[in-house]
Amino acid sequence: MEQEILFPGDTLGIIGGNPNGIMLARTAKKMGFTVVVYCSDESNPVLAEADVKMVGKLNEKTKLQDFAQRCDLVTYTSETIDVEAVKFLQRFTRVPQGSDTLEITQDRLLERAFFEQLNINVAPYATIVSLDDVYQAVSSIGYPCILKPIQKGFGKHRKQIIKKQTDIAKCADIIDLGTYILESWIPYEKELSLTLSRDKDGNLTYFPIAEDYYREHHLHATLTPVALDGEVATEVKRLTAEIVKELDYVGVLQAEFFLTKSGALYIKRIIPALYASGYVFDKATDVTMFEQHLRALAQIPLAKPNLVKPTEMVMIETKDTDALRTQWVLKDNWHYNYFRYPKSLHPVKAEGYVLVTADSSKNAKEQVEATGIWDEITAENEIVE
Repeated sequence: MEQEILFPGDTLGIIGGNPNGIMLARTAKKMGFTVVVYCSDESNPVLAEADVKMVGKLNEKTKLQDFAQRCDLVTYTSETIDVEAVKFLQRFTRVPQGSDTLEITQDRLLERAFFEQLNINVAPYATIVSLDDVYQAVSSIGYPCILKPIQKGFGKHRKQIIKKQTDIAKCADIIDLGTYILESWIPYEKELSLTLSRDKDGNLTYFPIAEDYYREHHLHATLTPVALDGEVATEVKRLTAEIVKELDYVGVLQAEFFLTKSGALYIKRIIPALYASGYVFDKATDVTMFEQHLRALAQIPLAKPNLVKPTEMVMIETKDTDALRTQWVLKDNWHYNYFRYPKSLHPVKAEGYVLVTADSSKNAKEQVEATGIWDEITAENEIVE
């Protein structure tokens, strides 16, 4: 555990079955690391990329200890990883990302209190423990608003959008399941994300700001670079740097913002892990999110991401695969990455992603829209967490 720098031949542990682990494992092996993967499903495609495969639940301490002791350091690739499992791993090996940031970001009340402490704009909200609280809070928050559990990861079945007073009654079925927040629905013009990497000394490097598009509570597409007023771009970087400065975190992290028509920025969330919108940098920049994450963890000097080509990343769903065959044989600037989920797990929300490169972001977006494979994206101010 005394060793700080990770050299070729050393062992990297990846915990969790998130698809990010597939590309991270591939990148790690290219860099010469031995890869040990621990996840709960033996059919998960992340295991196929491992030098050593370990299957177990996140509460099986004997297996977790064995996993940790095989690794020079461990990384998680999803912001939903169990915090207690990460804390347990830290007893036996290095986890540079730590657990403190996870604890903040997995709790909506803690996260918002953290942002408010830094004087960063958040959507107006109130703590909710009963249906009466909803009726009282709506008078100050206004319509539309959204009720969400304070703990993330429950999915849309534990959320309720409230557009008018009669919608409040719909909250009765879920209100007794825990504590919630009622949050104002911010009318935004763009949803922006900034992906950065941070090393152990606090040095930061930034990827180009991107615009994200969500559909049915899931990331659908990411486009970079984004045409922004210079002051807005500067403020996005400043706010993100202020946030990260207060965190004990090493690796790649993403901050997401709502940009209103008037130019106001509201923080949406931070993601202390690799996130799918960063796939766009496979082609858009000269260093990928995955390599930069490994550089930070291994204490290799961070690269400075430079824009190579405007790119749009679009997630591929099972229903899209047949329609994509036409583009497969026609387009020389469409680049594909499939996760290779086994048939037994189909259909899946994300089969992989396609990267469309072009001379401009506008041209890349127009190419995607011209295919008709994906319906036009309508901006929905549903907060996806």
